[in-house]
Amino acid sequence: MAFTFIPGSLEGVYEIIPAVFKDSRGYFFESYTERDFVKAGIAGRFVQDNQSRSAKGVLRGLHFQKQHPQGKLVRVLEGAVFDVALDLRPHSRTYGQWQGIHLSGEKHNQFYIPQGFAHGFLVLSETAVFAYKCTDFYHPEDEGGIIWNDPQIGISWPDLGMDYMVSAKDQNLPFFAGGRG
Repeated sequence: MAFTFIPGSLEGVYEIIPAVFKDSRGYFFESYTERDFVKAGIAGRFVQDNQSRSAKGVLRGLHFQKQHPQGKLVRVLEGAVFDVALDLRPHSRTYGQWQGIHLSGEKHNQFYIPQGFAHGFLVLSETAVFAYKCTDFYHPEDEGGIIWNDPQIGISWPDLGMDYMVSAKDQNLPFFAGGRG
């Protein structure tokens, strides 16, 4: 297998470490191989790839889709981020809990977040190129979100010694309701 799958603290979440082959020319690795992911229990058809570039201190999230939930396989191509998944599945034993992980282009690690989670990240390096595969298409009318600094959730975002850059839209997201549905 070309990957190591490390179960996260939240049900269904994994850190994924690819086998990286390095030599004097550089490196090579497989970032996704369906048969390995299916063998690890991550079965989902990816239908859309997205990429963003952001400056240090940019915080994006916490986002989700309501009727068209997306599973996501996220990674950093260049730079480093602190990536967060928040479990929104009402019947999950980890409902309302979050997990954060450091992702970097140097480490090549990935984070698999199943459907039913909110997702966000904070850029730790001067810039970061962030890429992710999704199991459903983006539907702008179906967007949902939770404010990144909700005290009920208590995400321990890294202190960068600067104010985070958060979009006006993300600054106005609602707080987590917190009740079981």
